[in-house]
Amino acid sequence: MSALICDSNCEIWYTLAEELGLGCIAMPYTFREGEECYYDLGRNTDFKAFYSAVRAGTVPRTMALNPEDYKDFFRPYFERGEDVLYISFSHAMSGTFGSLDAALAELKEEFPGRTCTVFDTKAISLGAGMQVEAAARLKNAGASDEEVLAFLETFRGRLGCYFEVDDLMHLKRGGRLSAAAAVAGTLLGLKPILTFNEEGGLSVYEKAMGRKKAMRMLAEHCIKEMTAPEYPVYVLDADCPEEGDALAALIREKRPEANIRRQTVGPVIGAHCGPGTLAVLFIGDSRPIPLK
Repeated sequence: MSALICDSNCEIWYTLAEELGLGCIAMPYTFREGEECYYDLGRNTDFKAFYSAVRAGTVPRTMALNPEDYKDFFRPYFERGEDVLYISFSHAMSGTFGSLDAALAELKEEFPGRTCTVFDTKAISLGAGMQVEAAARLKNAGASDEEVLAFLETFRGRLGCYFEVDDLMHLKRGGRLSAAAAVAGTLLGLKPILTFNEEGGLSVYEKAMGRKKAMRMLAEHCIKEMTAPEYPVYVLDADCPEEGDALAALIREKRPEANIRRQTVGPVIGAHCGPGTLAVLFIGDSRPIPLK
């Protein structure tokens, strides 16, 4: 028997994780001096305090877990005689997976009969979370791990994700954008629309002139490309709920059948994209192909 787990960078809401019976690895961040926090999928998260601090000039940090953290998480599963299927956020986004590999290698010696299979969603936030939810529902309906993994290999390639960052300096600090490009884009009012590339990193898909145009472009992609309304459409905002609601309304006007879920971007992802970020995620026929 295997247990299905995820990490909190998938950002599915805690009540949904409980409904699906998921275990979850909590990922760390800091935004107050000397205080390390772990994202709990929104259970006790003070989103307003986090984004207010960032808007006031605090620079939040995210960290990789160490091997001991991973061993502490996985050991109880192995002690109970359970194997693990871990559906993770993009390996291209973090160095934490080196610690994961080291931990699993040590646990293999301690529990030679147990296995942990890791599936890389090549996405973050609800881009990973939508894959986690679909896999969990399939597994809970009786599918084997092999059937779940075969499903995910195809499903991963159908994820549509587009997002726009309000302040390009957050991308610059995270190494996702050069300082020159961030300054030039800010001065010109450019709003790059980003998506995931084949490796699971971030790439520019297109560029918009101004916030309103960027919002319309996000909506248009979902309206035109969403082909599987049986799956949810996520509209995310990083402490800009009115704009998130407006984006959802644009989509609902043209695609009334869409099951739109509204959610706030969590602090780990928010540490990199910053306040004002908007995103739309859905299932289509294929992933977007970025410019670079």
